Parts: sequence; C-alpha cells; structure tokens
Amino acid sequence: VRAFDARTGALAWSFDPLAAAAPGVVAGAANVWAPMSADEARGLVFLPTTSPSPDFWGGARAGADGQASSVVALHAATGKVAWAFQTVHHDVWDYDNPAQPTLADIGYGGGRRPAVLQATKQGLLFTLGRDDGVPVIPVVERAVPQGAAPGEALSPTQPFPIAPRPLAPSRIEPKDAFGITPWDRGACRKLIATARHEGLFTPPSIRGTLFYPFTGGGANWGGLAFDPGRGVAYLNTSSALHRVTLIPAAEVAAAKAAEPDVEISPQAGAPFGMRRQVLLSPLGLPCNPPPWGLLHAIDMRTGRILWQVPLGTTEDKAPFSQFILPHVGMPNFGGPIVTASGLVFIGAALDDYLRAFDAATGKELWRGRLPAGGQATPMTYVFKGRQYVLIAAGGHAKSGTKRGDQLVAFALPGPAPPPSRR
Repeated sequence: VRAFDARTGALAWSFDPLAAAAPGVVAGAANVWAPMSADEARGLVFLPTTSPSPDFWGGARAGADGQASSVVALHAATGKVAWAFQTVHHDVWDYDNPAQPTLADIGYGGGRRPAVLQATKQGLLFTLGRDDGVPVIPVVERAVPQGAAPGEALSPTQPFPIAPRPLAPSRIEPKDAFGITPWDRGACRKLIATARHEGLFTPPSIRGTLFYPFTGGGANWGGLAFDPGRGVAYLNTSSALHRVTLIPAAEVAAAKAAEPDVEISPQAGAPFGMRRQVLLSPLGLPCNPPPWGLLHAIDMRTGRILWQVPLGTTEDKAPFSQFILPHVGMPNFGGPIVTASGLVFIGAALDDYLRAFDAATGKELWRGRLPAGGQATPMTYVFKGRQYVLIAAGGHAKSGTKRGDQLVAFALPGPAPPPSRR
C-alpha cells in the first residue's frame, strides 16, 4: 500500500502487511484489493488486507502471516501502524477481507463507541474499536479442523465474534444435498460425500475439501450499509460450495490439459497446484440447499439479527424456474444502501433487478428491471427537488450475468424528503 502527495505526486510512504510476518517467510500478495476507509478527524486510514499467496498452501510462510487477512489502521500522515486485528490466522482458504471497513458509532452494551465494521467471506461480522482495534463485540478463539497437507502448519484456532451469529451456513452433509429431482440430488450427494468437510476452516487437501461458504462469500466486495439513526447494519450474503483440491506440482500441467475450462492454478513455488470449482448439480443449480442469497438486518446495539430475507431469483439463470423455486435467493455481488426514509436499495443478485426493501421489516416493496446485471452498489442523489437511485448495470462475467454498459436511474415518487437530522 502506497501513499502519494496529491499535489506533487511524490511517494509519501509505503506499507507492507507481510513486513510483520515471521523471518524467512516466502509469500506474496496480502495486498488491499477492496476499498479503504478513512477517518479524517482521527487521521486514520483503514485497510482490509488479503490472504498471502499462494492461496491454498502456506508451508513456506509459517506463523500467522503478519498483518495479512486483517483490518489494519494506519496513521494517514506517516503510514505507521496504529493497530491491526487479524480476521483469519494463517489463511489458506482465500478468506481475505473483501469489502471496505465501515465506520459507525455503535451502541452495543450501552453507550456509543466509534467502531469499524468488517464483513467477511466466512459470513462473520467483526465490530472493532476505531481507536484501538479492540473488539466492541467480543471475539473468541475457537478450535478449527486440523490435518493439513504435507509441509503445512495450520493455526489451531480462528477468531469468531460472539454476535451477530454467522450470516452464512458452514456445515453440510451428503443428506443435505439439494436437487429438483432424485437424479440431480443424488449427483450432488455424491459430490459432497467424496470430499473432505469438517465445517468452517477445513484445510485444503489432495482428496478435495469443501469450502462452505465458498471463496465468494458470505459477504463480498459490496460491503454493508449502516443506518446511524436506527443503529442497524444491512448486509447481503451468498451461500455456495467450492471444492478445492490440491494437485502435486508435477501433475498440474496434465490436469490443466485434461480440464482446460476448469480453474487450475500451479501455485508457483509450492509443492501443490490447486483445482477450484463451484459444486453444481447436472442442472446447473447449487448443490447446497437454498437460500443461496440473503439480505440481513442486524441490530448493532444487541448483535441480534432483526430479519433476513431471500435476495434474488433464478429468473435470468433459468427462465420460468422462479415459479418452481420461489424464495431461494441467489448468490450476489454488490452492496446495499439505506435511506433516511427507511428504504434499503440493492441490486447484486444474479437476476437483472434493482430492489427496494422496507428497512424495518425486510418486505420487498419494489423492483425495477435492468438492461444487464446489477452487480454494483447503487447510489442516491437529489436533482431539482427529486430523489433518484442510480446503479451501474454492467453485469459480471464470472457470474454469467448479462453484460452491459448502462447507468440506470430511477426516480422516487414525490419531492425529495428533507435532509435527515440524525
């Protein structure tokens, strides 16, 4: 991470999250690919750092990986670390921090405290003190599965906030396999049964390990919205399975040649390459049970989930299937916004709609058709006394949504409400 003088372009400082790692560590990445946040009054900038490379084998980077997979607060003037909080120890799951840290004043347990909210791919929401990084909502270390690939040394525990409860499921058994017919359900049951899975943070393996949630989340780069008046956070999550299989380095080229359309990476410098694939049925539906996408409302004064509702339909992935599979939600990429009038707007899902929900109840109040996928976070503005909501409808290639290049604005009925005093 580098800072530059905005007037001269001169380099002001640089920060390497791996500088704090154990001596002799061989790794890359741990960069910041999601947006950063800043508190101008405190002179702090908040970084959501990522996992080190290679993603799925960490034998050459013993220890906790310094300040990788962390929320790091830097002094904006100097780049010096004010504090750091690691959300995954020795990350070998690509469970990096995918979204900007959200700055909010939280009333958890009484009183109000400046905080940083960090949503994660694991479906967890960490709430940290903005001045010191100490959890506002307590975090506990829990034992996680062990038995890693040769040469690997896992962390025996991982951090879990005590509230809110996890926003995405993390355990699945063959009997939980989803399918519309006995045929496709049976195919999914077999895929689940042949892989290793002992819950969240089961390590990658040569046999093949289920990552649940998959490396797309849980939460992803859209982040969350926070209503300061109500003290409520709004966050969307996905639910799908990845199967990650380690491949001995000498066999990677042959594996890639045999399956050119599958994601297979050599993980250069590691003794294992990797194969990563979403578990889908022969009909192209997720093998894990729905809902596959949810929108949540969390009372940050108590950590309690107020409501959660399915987000999205199968309409644009399999036309007319939404009548057979109602209320299943869909994986989603892009975040929500919340207005002072009590509306939550979000696109994100794999159907081409922008939606409005009642912030108090989660009821869907409206949806507007988009010319392409709305995998983006909307914005709102007022022009000539009228309020509008705008979203970039560009689609998302990896998710298979329709591509486009339009900015679409919807006008709210009536004059814009007066500015909120909250």
